[in-house]
Amino acid sequence: MAISVQASSCRDTKPYQDARAIIEELGRIVAPNGVQESYKTRIGGIEQWLNVRGQDKANPMILFVHGGPASPAMPSIWQFQRPIEEYFTVVNWDQRGAGKTFSETEPESISDTIHIERFVDDAIELAEFLRKRYHKEKIILMGHSWGTIIGFKAALKRPELFHAYVGIGQVINTRDNERISFEYGLAQAKAHGNTEAIKALEAIAPYPGEQPITRERIIVARTWPQHYGGLTAFRDNSTYYYRAPLLSPEYQADDVCAINKGNVFTLGRVLPEFLDVDFKPITKFPIPVVMFMGRHDYTTPSEPTASWLKNVDAPYKQAVWFERSAHMVPWEEPGKTLISLLSYVRPLAMAKPE
Repeated sequence: MAISVQASSCRDTKPYQDARAIIEELGRIVAPNGVQESYKTRIGGIEQWLNVRGQDKANPMILFVHGGPASPAMPSIWQFQRPIEEYFTVVNWDQRGAGKTFSETEPESISDTIHIERFVDDAIELAEFLRKRYHKEKIILMGHSWGTIIGFKAALKRPELFHAYVGIGQVINTRDNERISFEYGLAQAKAHGNTEAIKALEAIAPYPGEQPITRERIIVARTWPQHYGGLTAFRDNSTYYYRAPLLSPEYQADDVCAINKGNVFTLGRVLPEFLDVDFKPITKFPIPVVMFMGRHDYTTPSEPTASWLKNVDAPYKQAVWFERSAHMVPWEEPGKTLISLLSYVRPLAMAKPE
């Protein structure tokens, strides 16, 4: 779960229009059997936005469940996704309360629906829609960060819809993740003699502890682990990601502005449920499971995921470590992301049923 400590601002995208046009033209899919569509469709009782891209409609389809909550991937896919589109058709989805979906929805009309299980049911309904529209027997389900909670639960609930599940920055136990991230940030602050960080972190200690885990405490706890490379490895910031929507051909100024608004709207409503997430008791997984884990991830730490994967019973399981990544694996190591999808995931979708 990547709660933003750097918010996307409501900036005018007009000064970036020439650059946006270049990116749009470069990304235009002209292959005769390709697909490039952005549209909204009714999922879970509301209109939700989809982006579908691929060089060959015959390729396996990936449904990418973005992080956040309410941090859509659609406005930054131009940074890493094009090579993947040569081997997969990729569907990006702005979830309820996120991005373009949020900007076209009256917030109070969905306020009571912001629950994890509603997101899970949305993902399942969307998977069924995609299978029918694009003539796929099954699809690949891939989640990132917050999206791994939705994806994991959807795979458990309706395994027959999916070839495999791929978790990137997988959440296993929220409180474990918060504790490990906090401990890393404090240790780094002490190692670097950062008195400002030490003071801020010790002010919320013990963390998470027994006190309520508020958005304000989470932001303090995340700021310093991210400063020390826990969001993007070896970087003290991730502005390349937060500013990506300004150059996105898919997002206009209002859509960019909606990112932060949707994040604030969603987090407050879903936080209590998020804090109770615990997949450690899950010892059997019904479909092939592949975990992409950043070695330096201290936003959603990887060690709990590695431990869970080692012990789970699944038809197929694979751990893939990304040694030069933290939490933003597809952005940080796009080449290895593609190679890993081709090595461990595409064969699962291409295998003929026995």
